[in-house]
Amino acid sequence: MQYGLIGERLGHSHSKRIHEQLAGYSYELQSIPREEIDRFLAARDFCGLNVTIPYKRTVIPYCDELSPAARSIGSVNTLVMRQGRLYGDNTDYAGFCYLARRAGISFAGRKVLICGSGGTSLTVRAAVRDGGAREIVVLSRTGEENYQNAPLRHADAEILINTTPLGMFPNLGGQAVALEDFPRLEGVLDVVYNPLRTALILQAKERGIRCAGGLRMLVAQAKYAAEQFTGHAILDSRIEEIFGTLCAELSNLVLIGMPGSGKTTLGLACAQALGREFVDLDERIAAGAGRTIPEIFADEGEEGFRWRESEAIASLAPRGGLVIAPGGGAVLRRENVRALRANGVLVRLNRPVGLLPVEGRPLSLSGSLDRMAQEREPFYAAAADASVENGGEIEAVCRRILEVWHEALDS
Repeated sequence: MQYGLIGERLGHSHSKRIHEQLAGYSYELQSIPREEIDRFLAARDFCGLNVTIPYKRTVIPYCDELSPAARSIGSVNTLVMRQGRLYGDNTDYAGFCYLARRAGISFAGRKVLICGSGGTSLTVRAAVRDGGAREIVVLSRTGEENYQNAPLRHADAEILINTTPLGMFPNLGGQAVALEDFPRLEGVLDVVYNPLRTALILQAKERGIRCAGGLRMLVAQAKYAAEQFTGHAILDSRIEEIFGTLCAELSNLVLIGMPGSGKTTLGLACAQALGREFVDLDERIAAGAGRTIPEIFADEGEEGFRWRESEAIASLAPRGGLVIAPGGGAVLRRENVRALRANGVLVRLNRPVGLLPVEGRPLSLSGSLDRMAQEREPFYAAAADASVENGGEIEAVCRRILEVWHEALDS
């Protein structure tokens, strides 16, 4: 192949789309077992490659020349054939620096905790050191500095960076440390890009800490690698264009609000406008149970229904490119909100209580809608990334929903 990505597992890589948009060449994803990597590298049957886990150090002995960054870091993620000689570089370094700049996070004079000690950690350490950090502490599962004793020894940390796979698809929710143990944090970065917002990033957002996930770094390092491959400069503005396109493609649009607020009707309209699949969560739950929602409530009570609801949300959370309409009470459980926000933007639909229909809605029929609306208000307010009034023509409200969804994609 001419250009591509090598690694052990590449099933969810976005690199093909990124590179082909950046420079127009054909870009292949090639999973290589460990027992075959030596033969592949020795053959040198390529023009330019990106390298990912677990081969960022494996490739170094095969290089005839290393960039200063790659030599200093001891990790290579970009290989280029130059007149028969293999050149190794580390564009992750520049990609990570770009991510931090765009997030408005400075390392100068700060105490920085880095979770993980692998190849990406080496790159991040170099960037943080060059950024003027006052102190750098590398945490791992074992050893003197570890995840367990970090809250006791490093509660004064100001920046936290995750370089581990914790929280990455399909194991959503994992994180090395809890942010509440570090009360002085002012910045959080996570190199994981699938999902778009890991549990760590969602926790940082909830606490009002400046933060960013790894997708922008992925696009930025690809831009710097593509420049190596082609020998031509690429404008930084292309990073933002491709990042924005990817965010829109990968993000779900999730409509939340009171029962009867129009989630299904407007969800269908938005899905049609976007050319996407629409998922009515209540319909999915009913189909899985083989019973209607009122029948599930009658047989299992609200608790049984909520369990089924959380299961359905967890199964949808890793997917992207959907329009999802969960039930009105889905936001009552924090785990549901976090799961939906991992790859989604939550838009709240507001509608006067007096206009909310109650037929076929067990909880709406069983009590006061005014009281329900009051009780749920804090949950809707906390969960929503944006809000839209549902008080006009469907087409107009749909356009407004899509507008605020786009505006919130990178928030």
